[in-house]
Amino acid sequence: MRNFKRIGDNMTILEKGSYQHQMPTQNPFVASMHHMDYFPKGNGNMGPALMKKENEGFNLKADWRMYYGEDVPGFPAHPHRGFETITIVTEGMVDHTDGLGSRGRYGNGDVQWMTAGKGLQHCEMFPLLNEDKENTLELFQVWLSLDHKNRMVEPDYKMLWDEDIPKIEVGEGDKKVRITLIAGELMGNMAVKPTKDSWANKPENNLSIQLIEMDPGVEYELPISTSTLKRSIYNYSDGTVVILGEELGKKTYMFLSANNSTKVLNVSNRKAKLLLLESEPINEPILAYGPFVMTTKEEIRQAYDDFQRTHFGGWPFPKSEVAHSKEMGRFAEYPDGRVERP
Repeated sequence: MRNFKRIGDNMTILEKGSYQHQMPTQNPFVASMHHMDYFPKGNGNMGPALMKKENEGFNLKADWRMYYGEDVPGFPAHPHRGFETITIVTEGMVDHTDGLGSRGRYGNGDVQWMTAGKGLQHCEMFPLLNEDKENTLELFQVWLSLDHKNRMVEPDYKMLWDEDIPKIEVGEGDKKVRITLIAGELMGNMAVKPTKDSWANKPENNLSIQLIEMDPGVEYELPISTSTLKRSIYNYSDGTVVILGEELGKKTYMFLSANNSTKVLNVSNRKAKLLLLESEPINEPILAYGPFVMTTKEEIRQAYDDFQRTHFGGWPFPKSEVAHSKEMGRFAEYPDGRVERP
């Protein structure tokens, strides 16, 4: 549904709708997935201690799901090419492994930024480390397109540790807005730099990714930007906000123009949590098909042919489902053997 809402002498395009697993996005963002799983206690091998038939696969009506995992929930080895994955974990842990030698465990505020570039296989599993309590997992995975000249760059991988990610507070007492700045610039604060070939790496692209938490009754004005900026906002909480006279409840989104004054008011008696994605668009075709994002149909066909022929460097593990040792803490290991910890 598309509504046109007049603000003064300016016309603002406002789109609103509901999502379950995948949320609508705007160029250069290709997709944005929100995962909320109330995983049970672990069984000692990082799998679920108790599992019902309804928890298998992708059942969106279940309180948690195994996805493609057999022993540990998650996504065993699968390929990507032509874009980036930005995985924002607000609660719980994720194990990353790829066929080029990178691996890591991250969560509880950490972000993984991976450039697939010319292609790689990777695995994302959700180890259930707690055996004495539940293992709730909440994460967003945002797919960000590369521009054509960078689609086939060498794959890259970087961990953005929670301790290094800027946290910005506005207001006082119990009337605050708290902003986690994952990408971009805000109020003089600069986010951790992403991977080197990312569309987000150029300041003129005005790309920003933010998690915004608002106390009840608080109003926050989004910064004014260019008329070409693509701005999307998603409510992933039980709180309700009002934007341009429209209510934005749980599991709803809006596309907003950025060159007008836009105020967000939390009208509920609970905190509101919002995901903000914004950027100048890539002024080229963006074609997404399955696990690949390219510029033309021929490039998509070539990606499938290349994967069948080369497996993008292969998968040097006996199983497609890889989880790290239960005793491992948060870490990132890179193809050159370098190990990083927060």
